[in-house]
Amino acid sequence: MLFTKEIIITGKVQGVFFRRYTCEAADAIGITGFVKNHPDQSVYILATGTNEQLEEFINWCWQGSPRSKVEKVEVKETGVQQFNSFKVER
Repeated sequence: MLFTKEIIITGKVQGVFFRRYTCEAADAIGITGFVKNHPDQSVYILATGTNEQLEEFINWCWQGSPRSKVEKVEVKETGVQQFNSFKVER
């Protein structure tokens, strides 16, 4: 069964290749959806996968890219959305 989660990450997460690494992690885990920067310097992710995949992905979000410093990861349940892949939105 698939679920979709909204994930908002705050901290030093822009300008540190966070979106690129997020895309790689999502592909490796099997997550679909997208990641984008928000004007408030946070990163927004909409992710679809199984509960197990989403749990692994959210755990990865706490680590982030090598140069990031994640301070907070907010997760909200939302209605299931289908995506063909995971991509970076600009």
